[in-house]
Amino acid sequence: MNALRPVHVGRPASSCRLIHAQAESPLLLSRAGRTPPLSLESLPVLVSAPAPAPQLGRKRVHRQQHDISTSASSFNLSQAGTDRPGHGNLSNAFAILRAMLFYATTLALSIPLFITMLLMTPLVLLFDRHRRLWQHFVNNIWAKVSTSLFFPVKVEGREHLPQPNEAAVYVANHQSFMDIYSLFHLNRAFKFISKTSIFFFPIVGWSMFLTGHIKLNRTDRRSMMACLLECQRLLKLGSSVLFFPEGTRSTSGRMAAFKKGAFSVAAKAKVPVVPITMVGTGNMMPNKQEFKLFPGGVRIIVHPRIHPGSADAMLDQAFQSVAGSLPPELVA
Repeated sequence: MNALRPVHVGRPASSCRLIHAQAESPLLLSRAGRTPPLSLESLPVLVSAPAPAPQLGRKRVHRQQHDISTSASSFNLSQAGTDRPGHGNLSNAFAILRAMLFYATTLALSIPLFITMLLMTPLVLLFDRHRRLWQHFVNNIWAKVSTSLFFPVKVEGREHLPQPNEAAVYVANHQSFMDIYSLFHLNRAFKFISKTSIFFFPIVGWSMFLTGHIKLNRTDRRSMMACLLECQRLLKLGSSVLFFPEGTRSTSGRMAAFKKGAFSVAAKAKVPVVPITMVGTGNMMPNKQEFKLFPGGVRIIVHPRIHPGSADAMLDQAFQSVAGSLPPELVA
């Protein structure tokens, strides 16, 4: 339904241009010592084309105490998040078959669940217009059943999650189409940003509309501004928002520099930022290979929240937290 080692890395750019946005935002003017205004260029988009990651300066990533090569869980995540291994013809054929079964399963689940959402919509709009917890509960069922039949998801650091009724900005690295499915295992209601065209997809897009996810038309400057303001409005009303601050799924599997939009929104709304590291989804379903689902598991690492402050400071801290739990070869 809801169509992300000690090493020197490029310091995240304080302002990056939004994919395909040709005009500069008039909101980029700011004064030193004050929270930067929201800018169109800095908006992270969940579904967009790859953009080059700027490399301004160098900063050391402090490694977190997470051992990627071992896991205490009952499933093996030793390859989660490493460079994608080569696959033979038999392995590829099996992955294609698994992907077909996955999509058939998730589609079959979506139809009755969508009908349930549709029937409950009048009550949701009457009593819970902004957060829409019932719709998110249905989304949780759909995503968890879909994933549990094909791969395990392990969440570490649940103690760092805000309370269910506490608004926050969640930021995660984005490796795969499977990221959104996996993030529902956090058991937290959130809105995410998607292309306007996705909302017209039968069942999946319609359910996204009913849940209140945020539309974005990347070619329309007014839509970009409306998206930023809608994120800020929802946060002030108690809804959490999920961003993939790289701006797009990684084509190489390596995490790129973060855009500033998510952190500007958090600073304006005065809500905490919760950094999340996704490990393993890029191995199972690499970007641009959504027709394949290789065997594997997903590891989600929730880091300590970052309290409201300047957008630049929150961006730097979030980048280091997320990158610190990735293998060295997966940080650009």
